[in-house]
Order: sequence, then C-alpha cells, then structure tokens
Amino acid sequence: MTAIRPAKSSRRAVRGGDATLRVGLVLIGLVVLAAVVSLWWTPFDPEGVFSDLILLPPGAEHLLGTDSFGRDVFSSLLRGAQISLLVGTVAVSIAAVLGVPFGIVAGMNRGRLDQFLMRGNDISLAFPALLLAIIFGAIYGAGTVTAMVALGIGTAPAFALISRSGTRQIMSREYVLAARAAGKNGLFIGVRHVLPNISGMLIVQASVSFGIAVLAEAALSYLGLGTPPPTPSWGRMLQDAQGYLFIEPLLIVWPGIAIAIAVLGFNLLGDGLRDRFDPRMQVKR
Repeated sequence: MTAIRPAKSSRRAVRGGDATLRVGLVLIGLVVLAAVVSLWWTPFDPEGVFSDLILLPPGAEHLLGTDSFGRDVFSSLLRGAQISLLVGTVAVSIAAVLGVPFGIVAGMNRGRLDQFLMRGNDISLAFPALLLAIIFGAIYGAGTVTAMVALGIGTAPAFALISRSGTRQIMSREYVLAARAAGKNGLFIGVRHVLPNISGMLIVQASVSFGIAVLAEAALSYLGLGTPPPTPSWGRMLQDAQGYLFIEPLLIVWPGIAIAIAVLGFNLLGDGLRDRFDPRMQVKR
C-alpha cells in the first residue's frame, strides 16, 4: 500500500512545532538549572545584608553587581528561581487536582448536572487568578503559601473547561461505548479511558498555566503580597530596584530578564506540545 504523504504545510508546521518545543525546553532548563544549583551553592548569601557592598557595579567578584542592601544580584537570581518553580508547581498541581475531576464529571454527565457544574465554573472564571491571589493576600496575609493556593484555585476553572471538552470527545468513541455495554461504571471509564486520552491536552494547559503562575507570583511579590523578605524572589527584586532606576538601571533589567525567560519558556513549551499532541499535526502514514 502506498504511504500517504503529508502536505508540505503540515510538515512545516510539525518542524516549526519541534523547534518551538526545543527552544522552550532550553529556556526552562536554564531556570531549572539555576534553581537546582542554588539548592547547594550560591556565590554569596542571597539573604544577608552587607552595608559595605551596596550598589556595586558588575565585576569579577560580583558578576551582576549588588543591590541596595549589598546582596549579590546573581545569587538572588539563582535563589529566586526556586520560588518561581515552587509556586508554579504547587499552583498547577492544585489547579489540576481541583479542575480535572470537575471537568471529567461534567463531560461524562449530560443534562442538568453538567449545566449546574459548568455554570459554577463560569462564575469562578469571573475571578482571575491574580485578582483572587490579591484578595487572599489581603484576607489571610501575604506569603508564598497564600499565593500558591490562590493561584491554584484561580487557575482550576481553565483545567475544568479543557477536561470537559476533551471528555465530551472521548465519550463518543467506540471503546467507551463498549465499556458501557460491558457494564463498567463511570469511575472506571473516567480513569481507564478518559483521563489517559486527554492527558496531552492537560499537559499543554499545565505548561501555559505554569508560565502564568510564575508571572503572577512576580507581580504579587512586586506588590508586597507574595514571597516576604528576606527570601529572594524576582518580583521582590523588581520592587527593591525601582527606587534606583536612574542610578543602577541594571538592577531592574536582571530580574526582568529572568521572568521573561521563564514565562517565554513555558509558553513556547505549551505551543510546542500543542503542535505535538494535536492529531491534525501528526504525520499520516
């Protein structure tokens, strides 16, 4: 049988998706590497205050200079990667645990239950994750844990929508109909058939949500509602540096670049994974 050759546009799209995926992985790898290295080593103590080293320019000893407290900027960037990855991981995990079962149940049950669940989900969508985190911070106090929980709850409705959409598609497949005819219950069908087949969509959503969580944590720390001092975070570094914009502008540049690398990396990873998991982008043989 003669193989069906994919269209040139499909081949170009696949190659473009692979390139996007690779660039995203490289950028994320840099952030992960910084976080892992900072677990055991930083050039200087990123939480100390050194009054004799205030606002030193970049040099051989301090690669990126020092801030207004005499802390080594490079060391703070390395340690800040830990906070960004921690917040993203926990927030996305909370969102998936809350949103995915919600969406699967809604997708497997047509009628009133589906409508009831999704109307509640629509109400939750009216509260963006960042706004919810600000509200939580005002009520329960600023902190990393508060930010992670609020961002996780605020991101869960997106996972619910994706899960419901994917579940609706899977429920019409022949193997699901066969499982129902064999008397399998909803829990078995959801775990055995639905969840594995929507995992690609969920991974893409998790990657995009991770980038949003990193950006939101930086915004919260900048506003004083995220990670409290003296723990270094990229958003806190931006806040501390804003008063020295015209004296040492590089103090704002370095954490801004770090945030951009992390957010861009996860967004590119999400785009690459979307192209990889999208059946229309697969090579037909």
